[in-house]
This record gives sequence, structure tokens and C-alpha cells, in this order.
Amino acid sequence: MIRIGVVGTNWITERLLGGAAHVETLSVTAVYSRTSERAEEFAGKHGIPHQFTNLEEMAGSDKIDAVYIATPNSFHAEQAILFLKNGKHVLCEKPLAANSKEVQHMFETAKKHNVLLMEAMKSTLMPNFKVIQDNLHKIGTIRKYFASFCQYSSRYDQYKEGIVLNAFNPKFANGALMDLGVYCIYPLIALFGEPLEVKATGTLLASGVDSSGSVTLKYEDKDAVLMYSKVSNSALPWEIQGEKGTMLITKVSSPEQVEIQYNDGRVETLTAEMPYPSMAYELQEFADLIDQGKTESTVNTYFNSYTTMKVADAIRKDIGLEFPSDLD
Repeated sequence: MIRIGVVGTNWITERLLGGAAHVETLSVTAVYSRTSERAEEFAGKHGIPHQFTNLEEMAGSDKIDAVYIATPNSFHAEQAILFLKNGKHVLCEKPLAANSKEVQHMFETAKKHNVLLMEAMKSTLMPNFKVIQDNLHKIGTIRKYFASFCQYSSRYDQYKEGIVLNAFNPKFANGALMDLGVYCIYPLIALFGEPLEVKATGTLLASGVDSSGSVTLKYEDKDAVLMYSKVSNSALPWEIQGEKGTMLITKVSSPEQVEIQYNDGRVETLTAEMPYPSMAYELQEFADLIDQGKTESTVNTYFNSYTTMKVADAIRKDIGLEFPSDLD
């Protein structure tokens, strides 16, 4: 049984615990929170036996073999490196870090200490992503990739009232690109590799983060268009266009339905069954890799995570979005 601790007690950690219940080889044995009251409350609610309010103590503890990090983006690199140096396997929420320099340091540390580091990008580990990969050949030569993740944030209402929460604070390496845009970038990199060119426009808020953005990416024989926003909604599907037809996928952040609309009018439904909660699949991958003694996923690879962050860096440069960690 792999014993995993969780760092962070927010809604995403709650969802992770729901997924963990479906992974037989995984047991959540510890939780970290900044206050003992919150740690005890969360542990009691979920039946977690050990609580920590000191990260160094948790990282050195023999109560866990691995850790899931779900803190603000600006803390990911420092916290992951702490656990990696203590020989703990790390599953870190997306985006993996605040910039590609941090990502590189994280992977170097994981290699040095021979432990697993994997980005918790759930979409590429869900059953329908494999369906996409296995059926792309049916639409012929790929010419266009379009992905949109525009979701009005409830925190934006508070922002407009003068309350700047973490989601709109550059101190925490947040904003529309880092929260939503990376969901559009990562599958693109996983499917087609690193683009030749990246060009972006975006809108910055007075707080210093971006509220929305649009990106074009150039490949040798295709291009990609990405849209993301935390201040408006979109119902557009994810699209991959080929010379023989177009693949339509609902929800780039969590692919649920897949079909091909062929040029001759035929429609082929390809949707795979998804019997478990969406986060169960990334946890199963993480647990399987540990069981097999592997230190890198073949799906959520070092290359995919690093290249995604390189693209995000290029986008931020174009739109003038800077984080404090860029200066380190």
C-alpha cells in the first residue's frame, strides 16, 4: 500500500480524495495545513490518521511514501523539491510551477534522488484522451487545433468589489493562463510536440494578473488557436481538424465525449466509458508508476510539462505578465 499525504485542504484536495477511494493500492495517511485546527478538522472529516503543520517535519516523516501538492502555484517548486530531497514521490497540481526554470529544477531534483515527480494534469490520463490519440489517423493530415476554456470565476465578483483573492493575485503565480490556459496547452504538446512559434494577446487586470487571453501557435504543417478566460464563459468544444474530418471533444479540461464528423457527412461516436471520478485516473497512473519502480510517466512526461511551461512563459512575455518568481 502506497501511503500518500496531501498538502492543502481546498476543494481540489477534496476531489482528489474522492478519486483516491477508487485506487486500491493508495492510502491517504497524512494531511498538512498551516493551522492545527484546520488540519484536525480535515483529517477528522476524511479519516486521515496523521496531521502536520510543519512541511519539513512532514517531508521527513516515515508516515508517508508520497505526497500530493495542491497549494498556490508559487509554492509548488519549493514544496515539491523539499519532498523530493526527502525521498518522497510527488504528484503536483498543474501548473507544475510558476515558470520553466522552476520546472527544470524540480525534474533535476527528482532525477538526483531517484523519485517520481508527475504533474497532476488529469485530462491526458482520462480514458478519452487515449481515444483521441488512437483515432486521430482517421481524420487525415491534421491542419488545425482549437481549444477554449473560458469559465467565469465566482471570485471575479469579489475582485470587482475590491477583494483580491489568490486567484487574481500575481504573488501566487495565478490568473487565467495559469489556471485555465494550461489545460489548452498541455494536450496540444502531448499530441503534437513543441510549436515553432507562439504569439499571444491578453488582458491584464489592475491586480497584475491576466483575466483572459488568445494564443496562436505555429507548427510546420498545422496551427493552433487557444482561448481562455476567467471573466466570461464559453460553450465551444475542443476541435482537431484534419483533411478528412473534424474530431470534436467536449471539455478540454476533462474530455467526456468524442466524435468525428467526416467530410462526407458521417458521424462516428468514439466516447469511452469513464466509470470513476476524473481524478482517479491520474492517481492510478501515479500509484502504478511507484509500484513499477518508475520515476517518469510515459503520458505526463517531463517533456510535456516542461514544454507546456515554456509555452506559458512565451505567452506571458507577449502579454506582459510577470510573477515575482521570474526574478529569482
